[in-house]
Amino acid sequence: MLQSKSNWLPLLLLMAFFTACQQTEKAPEQASGDAVPLQINNPVIRDKFTADPAALVHNDTVYLYTGHDEAAIDGPFYKMNEWLVFSSTNMVDWQEHPVPLKVTDFAWAKADAWASQAIERNGKFYWYVCTEHATVPGKAIGVAVSDRPTGPFKDALGKALVTNDMTTATDIAWDDIDPSVWIDDDGQAYLFWGNTKCYYAKLKESMTELDGEIKVVEGLPNFTEAPWIHKKGDWYYLTYAYQFPEKTAYAMSKSINGPWEFKGILNELAGNCNTNHQAIIEYKGVPYFIYHTGGVQAPNFGGSFRRSVCVDKLFYKEDGTLKRVLMTSEGIQK
Repeated sequence: MLQSKSNWLPLLLLMAFFTACQQTEKAPEQASGDAVPLQINNPVIRDKFTADPAALVHNDTVYLYTGHDEAAIDGPFYKMNEWLVFSSTNMVDWQEHPVPLKVTDFAWAKADAWASQAIERNGKFYWYVCTEHATVPGKAIGVAVSDRPTGPFKDALGKALVTNDMTTATDIAWDDIDPSVWIDDDGQAYLFWGNTKCYYAKLKESMTELDGEIKVVEGLPNFTEAPWIHKKGDWYYLTYAYQFPEKTAYAMSKSINGPWEFKGILNELAGNCNTNHQAIIEYKGVPYFIYHTGGVQAPNFGGSFRRSVCVDKLFYKEDGTLKRVLMTSEGIQK
């Protein structure tokens, strides 16, 4: 056997020599080829901290709505006084518009420009926001309106749409947060929201009144907050913040009214941040997952109260379920 192996040794050495030559010849081509280095495009907004993203596609433009984190580096909690809006036609370059809405634009509110979502109906743009109510203890949901997606927006009601005394499935003061709005194929609009319990209700055609009772969504294990509704084909998807610190999980249904079937984790813990808040859109035929992290590094130092919005692609499996999101530093490329 030893003699047999030794007879093969010269041939093996010769093969190794030719392989090494081929690799050596290819290396310069790879180094000087046409490949362009990927750009580091996450987070998408660099000059300020942005959180709780929502997005709207209108007239071939994506409008990104966020809260504005203003906490100090060592801040012990959220400091959020206004909402921001940006627009893009390529998901890479984002134009900031003048501040469209502040807590002070709601006479009944006193603090906290928390999560929100905007939607268009009949040529007007309705922006559902969460803030602290000045006279009814706890968080509340308001709605602002504008003729343009970039605002300025004004209070559409002069009062809150949802207050803490209207929801009784849990006795906490912060269960009326994170509104998400959806208009179904038949024109019926719905509002989803909640913390520890996920609520939903129909909206009237005016988009400024609830239509009927407030219901609790079942079938969402470890629901924390941040519901988001989207639809693809015959499937409705309800993504939400799961556990705490938060991952993003999702459920699917053939009806907006359920029943919802839990499908598992969609996005892992966001870097250096205890919350996870998502928006899902399709733009020019490509699905996108928009989220925030606390991953901005020195000298600005991101964190749980200094978050930054990022964008990556979302992928569907053949059966309609979602592939796990891969959060990247590179994000979307031109």
